[in-house]
Amino acid sequence: MSPSSRKQQTQRRHRRLRRHLEGTPERPRLAVYRSNEHIYAQVIDDAAQHTLAAASSLDKDLRTGLNSGSNCDASIAVGQLVAKRALAKGIQQVVFDRGGNLYHGRVKALAEAAREAGLKF
Repeated sequence: MSPSSRKQQTQRRHRRLRRHLEGTPERPRLAVYRSNEHIYAQVIDDAAQHTLAAASSLDKDLRTGLNSGSNCDASIAVGQLVAKRALAKGIQQVVFDRGGNLYHGRVKALAEAAREAGLKF
């Protein structure tokens, strides 16, 4: 096995996860993407291939209140915002897709904030 970059390892984990995760109209997928500078979250119905709600640390609503888009404070704000937008569309249950990232740090902060804001997963 050849050494691979961290990004390749993340992509391999994500492909492995996605074999078992699928968003349905009743229970869409909460997909998280974490870059070095920002964090993004989308609620996706895979059956219709449609994004139902989204939020990121680049949103105008959050941009003014955040010092950085790449810390746990930004992740908490994005988690709360995506949960609020999903609940406004009548989505209460989701399947969590951590995007191949480890459930730790910014990804964990986003997930816990979304749970506290009312999403069930």
